Amino acid sequence: MNNSLSSLHPNPGWANTSSSQPVGKHCILELYDCDPGKLNDEAFIRTTIASAAREAGATVLHLISHHFQPQGVTGLVLLAESHLSIHTWPESGYAAVDVFTCGDHTMPDRACLTLVEALAADHYKLSSFLRDTALPGG
Repeated sequence: MNNSLSSLHPNPGWANTSSSQPVGKHCILELYDCDPGKLNDEAFIRTTIASAAREAGATVLHLISHHFQPQGVTGLVLLAESHLSIHTWPESGYAAVDVFTCGDHTMPDRACLTLVEALAADHYKLSSFLRDTALPGG
């Protein structure tokens, strides 16, 4: 991808066919019955969320994470297009993921499916919606 950072935000190439201004897609992912070892491995989580962001076609700017005691990891990928975050509860085999990307070149649902596979989730729930600048009902 040869886009400059300025061309990535908020919605290059999107035709505005209504009064609303779409700016991106937001995915909320709940992962159940995941591999507890993977959920508690900070290095694995860091590598996996960065890979998921790139799989979505997003541009990684920064990556931060924290391992909690006695267990659990939080990770955040700051993207040129917005963010991807994960919070894990290894003791429950659960992870909560949030992926928001701007621009018509990104596919946040692809990042979510990458995480489902990488964390070996037996079950998951994926919800997504478009974000736009129009006031609801207006």
